Amino acid sequence: MSVKYYDWTAHHAYTRGDKVAITDLDREQSLTYAQLDGRASRLASWLQSVDVGKGDRVAILAPNCAEIFEASFGCAKIGAICVPLNWRLTVPELDYILNDSSPQVLIYDEKFSDQAEQLVDRCAIPAKLMIDPEDAASNYENALAAASKQYSAVTCTHDDVAMIMYTSGTTGHPKGAMITHGMNFYNVVNLAIPAGVNSDTVQLVVLPLFHTGGMNCYANPILHAGGQILLIRDFDPGRALAIIGDTALGVTHFFGVPAPYQFMMQHPNFMDTDLSRLKTAGVGGAPCAEAILKGWLNRGVNLIQGWGMTETSPGGTALDAADVLRKIGSSGKPLLHTEVKIVDDAGNTLPWGEVGELLIRGPNITPGYWNKPEATRDAFVEDWLKTGDAARFDDEGFIYIVDRWKDMYISGGENVYPAEVENILYQLPEIAEAAIIGVPDARWGETGKAVLVLKPGQHLAPETVISHCLKNLAKFKVPNSVSFIDALPRNATGKVLKRSLREQFVGQDAPAIS
Repeated sequence: MSVKYYDWTAHHAYTRGDKVAITDLDREQSLTYAQLDGRASRLASWLQSVDVGKGDRVAILAPNCAEIFEASFGCAKIGAICVPLNWRLTVPELDYILNDSSPQVLIYDEKFSDQAEQLVDRCAIPAKLMIDPEDAASNYENALAAASKQYSAVTCTHDDVAMIMYTSGTTGHPKGAMITHGMNFYNVVNLAIPAGVNSDTVQLVVLPLFHTGGMNCYANPILHAGGQILLIRDFDPGRALAIIGDTALGVTHFFGVPAPYQFMMQHPNFMDTDLSRLKTAGVGGAPCAEAILKGWLNRGVNLIQGWGMTETSPGGTALDAADVLRKIGSSGKPLLHTEVKIVDDAGNTLPWGEVGELLIRGPNITPGYWNKPEATRDAFVEDWLKTGDAARFDDEGFIYIVDRWKDMYISGGENVYPAEVENILYQLPEIAEAAIIGVPDARWGETGKAVLVLKPGQHLAPETVISHCLKNLAKFKVPNSVSFIDALPRNATGKVLKRSLREQFVGQDAPAIS
């Protein structure tokens, strides 16, 4: 028997085979490390039986489930590339991704059978496997049962591609970020240390596993360490709070974008839930409003902010727990194996305090985008990845993500960062959700529009919103108009889709501020 350095499940099957690795709370099923490795090995064997070789792609369309990890680890054993698919996308959107990645196999959950059949035909995918958790004789289970645990192992290096993760596609077609074995390894090192991940860690995973936050914050680092992850299909704030508060489940870690934290904080059970076992609660993916940070701090839970993106594995920066209170709102400092700088439009490094674009480099950075050499060239300045995030250093070297560079707008020659305005809006107790977008203005070039969702039973006049902002912001930052909607459009991870808001509201007349 030989255990390769990149084969995590083989190692844990050998050293702690009886320990539970994954628990699916919806199916009420668990897999030990020995079972996880055995199933991944059988899948690897079956994939080779249908001529999947090193570098070939294997796509999977499924909600959060153990099979996604089986596919990921099974592909790694034979040098194939796993392609997790966003199940919220339409058939035409998935058609684009599958034609771009050209998988040899599509593994899909029974609930997506209609879409999968169309995609197999439209994209000429040679082989398919259906997962049916209600049917023990499903194609997937039959394939694993018939396959041998023996497969022809393929040697991989840190430079080999392990996965292609498609970006959310908030602008244009999504791009497939190539994730190497080395990126996965350095993300484990970068994130496990500040998050306190070890073999005793238990995490509730609520973000979708087709997204880097679900897969890597902190699921993969926990499986690398020999800990346990708990999976659920759909996020529900009340259920998430109940799971976190359940003594028997012993959840020690949680990670989310700001939206799940906001929704849990607004749930009536929030104040009564026992949160004392939570050692690490990480938040990233978008700027987190101070009202959310303080709401959890008041319950004794430090929301540890970090920053990253699909292209950075995703760990890029993290805020140490000791600095959470005194550096509230900061994304911390660069992680161990990363280097960052902030530059102006001309690429000049800016002094601390000035806002510019954040650039990053290190062994955790993607080598580029699948089939997109031009996009890859545009994304880099030498070996520095251009992140598209506006950021600044404070006088101690702590990083503050001001906003997405593309979400910034210019009003009367002044840069306005929506996250700053949104923080002020969340001070109004009637507001449940807030987003600021820039809209065209004949006099100022652009002005801000506040798009708000109110808490149930609450009322708020636009004039009150603008008056509050005038008291707390420079006039050029104050939104020029206010609209109320039932819910903000969000992608699968909870990020607000500001492009959708701009499409909805640009062109509407906006009253001027006197």
